[in-house]
Amino acid sequence: MSSTPARSFPARWITTNSRRPSPIPADPAASRSTPAIRPARPGDAAFLPAIEHSAAQRFATIPALAGLATGDVMTAQTHLACIAEGTCWVAQDDTGMIVGFLSARTQHDSLHILELSVRRESQGQGLGRALLHAAMHQVRQSRRTGGLTLTTFRDVAWNAPFYRAMGFVDMDTPPPWLRALLAEEIAGGFPAGSRCAMRWRPGKEIIRK
Repeated sequence: MSSTPARSFPARWITTNSRRPSPIPADPAASRSTPAIRPARPGDAAFLPAIEHSAAQRFATIPALAGLATGDVMTAQTHLACIAEGTCWVAQDDTGMIVGFLSARTQHDSLHILELSVRRESQGQGLGRALLHAAMHQVRQSRRTGGLTLTTFRDVAWNAPFYRAMGFVDMDTPPPWLRALLAEEIAGGFPAGSRCAMRWRPGKEIIRK
């Protein structure tokens, strides 16, 4: 599941942080068969662009967004920066293969999701929720007052509606850095009004049985 078409964000929007993630507790919504979620390691970075490309094939079903299926993805170098910050997590299947990831960076008082992707053939198994759970845990432990943020497509079923179901809310008045990001996305070719900024804060978890 590709949530945010990825790109290397301008350096002025990205700050570094030396925090390392604390152990990730089990997601109460996850089943016993859910692949393991763990913090990413530097050696994982080279595998993540292919996962995003696989996830993006789902956009081929939407004519207005079909170009995303063959578009650019986040570079391994950008993933390495997230890994160094301790804000990248991967999902592994029972063979040890990485089938999904969430990469984020610290932005002011928020943890901002750059990309959440799951291989096309592994979608629909709760991996996106499990990866979000890891990022939510990090936000909760680090007491980031800005919570967890992202930009995504407003009306694509596996984008904003999915995040709303996970407890994210639309930001009617995003902070300046998020407004600038939305403007860049529209300038880059996305249809006007198609994108939105969203935020999650602790206490907004949605538990699925």
